[in-house]
Amino acid sequence: MPRQVHLCSCNRTITKDANSLVEAAKFAGASDVKTYDAMCQHELEKFGGNLDGDAVIACTQESRLLGDTASDSPKVSAIRFFNVREKAGWSKEASFATPKIAALIAEAMLPEPEPTTQVSYQSAGQTLIIGSLKDALPIADALKESVNVSVLATNADAELPMMREYPIVSGARISVKGWLGAFEASWSQDNPIDLDACTRCNACVKACPEGAIDLSYQIDFDKCKSHRTCASVCGEANAIDFSRAANVARRSAKFDVVLNLSEEKFFTQHQPPQGYFAPGADPVARIKAIAEIATLKGEFEKPKFFNYKSNICAHSRNKKTGCTQCIDVCSTKAIAPKGDHIEVTPQLCMGCGACTTVCPSGALTYVYPRVSDLGSRIKTLLRTYASAGGRDPVVLFHDETGGTRELANLARRGDGLPAHVIPMAVHHPSAAGLDVWLGAFAYGAVNVQVLLTDEIAPEYGSALRAQAVVANTILAALGYQDSRVSVDHEAIFTSPRGLAVREAATFNLTNDKRGTLDALFEHLLKHAPTPKQLIPLVTGSPYGEIKVSADKCTMCLACVGACPEGALADNPEKPQLRFIEAKCVQCGLCEKTCPESAITLSPQLNLAPEAKKPRVLNEAEILGCTRCGKPLGTKQIVESMIGKLTGHSMFADPKALGRLRMCADCRVIDLYSDEKPLDIRNIP
Repeated sequence: MPRQVHLCSCNRTITKDANSLVEAAKFAGASDVKTYDAMCQHELEKFGGNLDGDAVIACTQESRLLGDTASDSPKVSAIRFFNVREKAGWSKEASFATPKIAALIAEAMLPEPEPTTQVSYQSAGQTLIIGSLKDALPIADALKESVNVSVLATNADAELPMMREYPIVSGARISVKGWLGAFEASWSQDNPIDLDACTRCNACVKACPEGAIDLSYQIDFDKCKSHRTCASVCGEANAIDFSRAANVARRSAKFDVVLNLSEEKFFTQHQPPQGYFAPGADPVARIKAIAEIATLKGEFEKPKFFNYKSNICAHSRNKKTGCTQCIDVCSTKAIAPKGDHIEVTPQLCMGCGACTTVCPSGALTYVYPRVSDLGSRIKTLLRTYASAGGRDPVVLFHDETGGTRELANLARRGDGLPAHVIPMAVHHPSAAGLDVWLGAFAYGAVNVQVLLTDEIAPEYGSALRAQAVVANTILAALGYQDSRVSVDHEAIFTSPRGLAVREAATFNLTNDKRGTLDALFEHLLKHAPTPKQLIPLVTGSPYGEIKVSADKCTMCLACVGACPEGALADNPEKPQLRFIEAKCVQCGLCEKTCPESAITLSPQLNLAPEAKKPRVLNEAEILGCTRCGKPLGTKQIVESMIGKLTGHSMFADPKALGRLRMCADCRVIDLYSDEKPLDIRNIP
């Protein structure tokens, strides 16, 4: 059943003429269109009566009210909400926004993308509160009825409660690792009094002559004179042990949730793991944390945001490190080296997608949604926009939360998006990179903007700007004047409009990154104002060639074994080192593996057909056995070996050195032969 489209003029603030909305919907391909002026108010009953089947509704502000109304209708099979008001209608150029509204409607009517697999968390609600007793105890009291709590006191600045309702321990040098449902905390218990073993009988408090123990039941060493009377009166409870600090007793335990009230940071990454809360001293943030922790019991799921193909990963080979871009950019520390490959912990991954954007080979791919889904949205937006008469479209990528909020605030202040700027929400701006951006240009965009917010980790901005340099270099070299990718913390609409491709691409983007980019390069080159097949790129780009010094290369072919992409290969019929430039990702593994330092990287984009074919980088001369002529090895390797062994005591005799130019059989024959051995000094 075709999707039903419900459009509202929002009290005629989007348009005074409902016919313009119907016209936009028809351009989008909608066959069943319902229009309203106040869908959420006096036309709510009309809206409910019109609902039928699969509906897309142009209102996000009142999605709860309209969703409740739709749920009461037995005829509704599915609903989806999208935003027209802030994205198109509330703008100084709203009267020219029909093409953009049509594009937004067409996008909303697309089928839902394929679901990805889920990552599960199991939490029993066991919560560790870290902080001073003064801060931790009131919060523990607030949470104890909802979850099981434990307190790890960093400062004994309050009295312990009269009733033991939850475990309380003291500690220093605390460390925490893990994620929701799987945290492990460890600490050193330096104070002689073990709060977990203490019966709070007050015997030590009364016995201490210096008053070094109060009702926090921790010893104040500024007052303590080491009489040890307290340990004596503690008796069989054995809660006091003055050797504990000297022995640095280390304790650990597992928890599902961690609430850190101290100033110490246990996770240094920009985005800590789920289940970890560090509200600081902000009372509002603490209240929010308490409210959320109270709900964290049971099984929870989130999408698995990535797929990983280890066979094309360019991270490492033979203990030589090549590409580390995904590890460097990850703000959650979810990615770590593992042998010649990497390991991604899905429980720590928050789905920014930056790793997939910077990955040069496509070993990491984003699946929430997939590039093919993003490409379908971009293609639909731009194709519908053009068919409705729109010109010079700019695609604005923004995240679904902070970016959406910023654009909405612009619209509400009267500074809405221009009619030619088409916003596209993604889970995170870093999830769209070179293939998606160039896809937008191939589909007809004149510019691409990426909107960052202050909530986004700084390393993501740096990574996206580096990718933008590559994209802009390619576009400029091909003559797409003023067409560029901009990565900014604010939407900029005053920049010159770029030059669109003469003919929009009809193919779809795929989840094969290098394959998609090859198709995009071919299309952009075909329609380029100034076609150029060889484009120099900056260091760190994912395309380029390698240069081999023939004077240094011994044709050992170690580089061939190190190349993860198959860009380097030998020739089974000849001693040749061959190279397919289109496959090279500039990871540097060949350069680092080469024992002769004969290889250097040269970043460039070669769009000539020859770049996809093998070419010879070096070819060796074969030396034969000086006695029987059997192929012995490459001239470079044999000469290098003889050069290194010359002067060695075992080869002081020129006859012995001469045997190195013989095959194994001939060496034995020569050694025991009556014939005159070969004198290496007589060899020209």
